[in-house]
Amino acid sequence: MSDLFNILSLSSSGMAAQANRLRHVSENIANADTPGYQRKTASFEQVIEHGQKTGAVQSGPVELDQTPTKQVYDPGHPMAGEDGFYNGSNVEIMIEIADAREAQRSYEANLKMFDQARQMSTSLLELLRR
Repeated sequence: MSDLFNILSLSSSGMAAQANRLRHVSENIANADTPGYQRKTASFEQVIEHGQKTGAVQSGPVELDQTPTKQVYDPGHPMAGEDGFYNGSNVEIMIEIADAREAQRSYEANLKMFDQARQMSTSLLELLRR
């Protein structure tokens, strides 16, 4: 029975990590047109308890993508220099969409694993009641 609860814990940690990743993706998409904005990336770390790897994951520190920002020519923009250029963001919408899709599918896989473990524990409890 403890293995089933362990599976529930592992899958819920995966769902929490992917939800955090999706939050960063949505922030990136929302700030795609913000001058000087740098793309945020989420990393994952294994959870270690008592010196042992548990199999669970957690979100690591947020990192800023070091890809150079785009130079945008718009002489009328308030942030434009004398040459008419200003620093745009380094967010690529297609990359963000792909990251969002990957996070969604990973979340769904963890949700399915959680649901399977829940169904198995329910079935086990029903068998024990008889």
